[in-house]
Amino acid sequence: MKNIYKIVALVGVSVLSASCFNKERPNYQFMPNMYQAVPYEAYSEVSTSVFADGMEAQLPAEGSIPRGFQPEVYPNTPEGLAEARLYLKNPYPDSEMNIEKGKELYSIYCSVCHGPKGDGQGTLVKNEKFLGVPNYHDRDLTEGGVYQVITYGLNSMGSHANQLSQHERWLVTDYVLKLKSE
Repeated sequence: MKNIYKIVALVGVSVLSASCFNKERPNYQFMPNMYQAVPYEAYSEVSTSVFADGMEAQLPAEGSIPRGFQPEVYPNTPEGLAEARLYLKNPYPDSEMNIEKGKELYSIYCSVCHGPKGDGQGTLVKNEKFLGVPNYHDRDLTEGGVYQVITYGLNSMGSHANQLSQHERWLVTDYVLKLKSE
């Protein structure tokens, strides 16, 4: 008789524990925040209290640079431009310089002002939106100076560092020097 009570109790516990089992959602979760993250509403007081000093985002670590970024050698100063004109040389071998790609990039970013031939007679100059755009044939251009101006801009020309990678800026520089020699 005692054995029957033990068997009934064992079956009852088994049925009870099996009835609570759900494959969709387990009863016990190890580190439940990994399964259901705590959401924060953007710009709410709770979200700003998570970060230090109530900031909406954290600053990157001091001295860190984005992946693939290489800092420029010369600063954005008149002295930096003068040094770049004298000393900055193309780090890529001639085999990596693709004239067709440089021409394509030039036509997208530069020819609107400088013209397709580098004569300073682009569409915006002809429509008198910009005046005083230089003719490459009248200038003493060096590869370092052209690269520095494309990178940081000069006078009314803005920087193209955000639109063009360093290699693409060297491609455009190579094409500008080719236009000057024609």
